[in-house]
Amino acid sequence: MGHADDGPKHLGGTKMKTRGKINPGLDYRYSYCNMHDLDNQGKGHDRYQVISTPTDFFMVMEYVSGGELFDYICKHGRVEDTEARRLFQQIISAVDYCHRHMVVHRDLKPENVLLDANKNTKVADFGLSNMMSDGEFLRTSCGSPNYAAPEVISGRLYAGPEVDIWSCGVILYALLCGTLPFDDDHVPTLFKKIRGGVFYIPEYLNRSVASLLMLMLQVDPLKRATIKDIREDEWFKQDLPSYLFPEDPAYDTDVLDEEAVREVCEKFECTESEVSNSLYSGDPQDQLSVAYHLIIDNRRIMNQASEFYLASSPPTGSFMDDSMQLPPGIKPHPERMPPLLADSPKARCPLDALNTTKPKPLTVKKAKWHLGIRSQSKPYDIMAEVYRALKQLEYDWKVDNRSYLLDFRSIDDDVIDQKSGSSTPKRSGSLAGLHRPRLSLDAAASDGLSLGGSLTGSLTGSTPSITPRQGSHTMDFFEMCASIITMLAR
Repeated sequence: MGHADDGPKHLGGTKMKTRGKINPGLDYRYSYCNMHDLDNQGKGHDRYQVISTPTDFFMVMEYVSGGELFDYICKHGRVEDTEARRLFQQIISAVDYCHRHMVVHRDLKPENVLLDANKNTKVADFGLSNMMSDGEFLRTSCGSPNYAAPEVISGRLYAGPEVDIWSCGVILYALLCGTLPFDDDHVPTLFKKIRGGVFYIPEYLNRSVASLLMLMLQVDPLKRATIKDIREDEWFKQDLPSYLFPEDPAYDTDVLDEEAVREVCEKFECTESEVSNSLYSGDPQDQLSVAYHLIIDNRRIMNQASEFYLASSPPTGSFMDDSMQLPPGIKPHPERMPPLLADSPKARCPLDALNTTKPKPLTVKKAKWHLGIRSQSKPYDIMAEVYRALKQLEYDWKVDNRSYLLDFRSIDDDVIDQKSGSSTPKRSGSLAGLHRPRLSLDAAASDGLSLGGSLTGSLTGSTPSITPRQGSHTMDFFEMCASIITMLAR
């Protein structure tokens, strides 16, 4: 790339994508550009320009001359401890940057880590990546089997960062040992090894890095290492450049965001001086300080992902017909999908994308759901309140099949005992072994329990008899949850 034949030139690479091969419901240009905006920070494969034509997309990207990390390992074998740590530190820095911007890669492997002329790493190929949303899980089984986490190959739900941590652990093992921790030509056998989480640790490995590997390759995602755990590891911290993990300027209290301060004042009905004092106090648990930083974080994330299309959501706008619009002042029910049109939507002309004067169709924003009570209190205080509510409701913990379950004291089991002729009611497996045959409203009322309007408001009479079908306890479970939430809200 240059201005003239004898002018300065810069090598670049071009990737072409034909429009006809792209899912029409996905705005490929914006999703690809927004994902690669994360890379233009020196953390990943830089994107210079995106050229859109009626038939194709052209992505002009950085030319990385060092090739893939995979080829580097195949050529040199296992890497020395110092060099492996340097490369691994750069990879973790890039992954941490993605996670802080709510992006999960989901296909981390040596083939997708490039090396420049100075042997610095560049994370590439975000084709399987996705945006993360608070309170939502991903379920797509994707990536390379040898580097995929157990929950991914098993088809279970996952949050996102933990699967990248597992892949980084496999990459670190490949750097230090020159082989993969889990490898087999027979895919079912390979999956069995991954689910078992048992791998060979050579004797020449440093004990500290071996401990880090075992922590990153934990089968249980809740016990798996986090980015914070890796950064605090003694082996990882050796010769760690400060520029790899710079402090977020949004958390710099030397310069306060006046708009965010005013928003905190409006929400908490306090003065700007009180917010400033909380920020300068250095207490990270202060509620005003927490609110300020949450506002800064949400604003940054929304600005960077405002035009990115969530890959797990269906395309919006094409399902709604003008004739199906609701009257003014009436909002659609968040759980109901708009009715599908009998006629298929009209095909759009490829040139419409280049028409800047044509108004863009309105899109329906995704509704956010919140279950329970949101709190900024300390975890210890929250659990103390939950424990207090459980005690007031007289719920007990019971061990059933090596699992802890909540049982009810306000349940009349005697009626079922008389019907079945046994002293112990039979446990059903429809709700993790929890059986609630009948709810005694008199017993609940005498104990001062509040069961919520959804049950008491729909029943009349003095002592109605509730006899649900055997094995059907879904609503009973919801009533239990409602009772706990009601008690916590007092």
